[in-house]
Amino acid sequence: MALEFTKYHGLGNDFVLVDNRHQAEPILTPEQAIDWCDRHFGIGADGVIFALPGQNGTDYTMRIFNCDGSEPEMCGNGIRCMARFIADLETAETGTHKESYQIHTLGGLIIPKMEADGQITVDMGEPRLLAGEIPTTLTAPDSQVVNQPLEVAGKTWNVTCVSMGNPHCITFVEDTAAVPLEALGPQFENHLVFPKRINTEFVQVVSRDYLKMRVWERGAGITLACGTGACATLVAGVLNNQCDRRATVELPGGNLLIEWSEADNHLYMTGPAQHVFTGKREI
Repeated sequence: MALEFTKYHGLGNDFVLVDNRHQAEPILTPEQAIDWCDRHFGIGADGVIFALPGQNGTDYTMRIFNCDGSEPEMCGNGIRCMARFIADLETAETGTHKESYQIHTLGGLIIPKMEADGQITVDMGEPRLLAGEIPTTLTAPDSQVVNQPLEVAGKTWNVTCVSMGNPHCITFVEDTAAVPLEALGPQFENHLVFPKRINTEFVQVVSRDYLKMRVWERGAGITLACGTGACATLVAGVLNNQCDRRATVELPGGNLLIEWSEADNHLYMTGPAQHVFTGKREI
């Protein structure tokens, strides 16, 4: 059986998108997703995203398997890619598409909006700041983790933890380029204080409205961009008085504009999602 797929990327964070609207469960297994993501023997991607039927009145449901077969709650760059994918599907079928979508994810309701300039703005919802929501055992479950010491690789790092539906650990550094990410990333991800593992962001403050970030993603390793990580980074910056509530976050794959609204406490992420190619692969 040959299954059609389309590949998209958001700032180099790349995904295989599958039209899964005919059934409520992903058509591929996690093991098959690993095979598809392999950059030497497969299509090559950071994850496989499935566009499933909506739940509880939403337009669609998003499920994603990382390149290691694990399933994250959601993905910021991935949700932009999915929005572009379903807009392209709708356009092919009806000649037009909706301007915004309500998408159910394991991390909650996410609402992407298609902008006139081709960018996509996503209402990422409210950040979750209590240790029990991350989750982490760094402090009491009903306390925030802000600028807390954490021993990793024989060094004490001051970290701030934020959940955007998935867990993030943010630490501020003088120079992101000097961080040995390949060595440190796995040690942060699998640290005992993070029972569900963790995404880790190393952040350099250029100015109050401009941050540079490198990321180690749980289940994917080093990636060129992370949308939820950029949102979590801005929140951590505000909590540590390092940045304003609206800032550009520079990632290796490009820039995202992030705003933490005082009006509704929601995070808004604006960035691109680009079609790469469409094909078929045997399963």
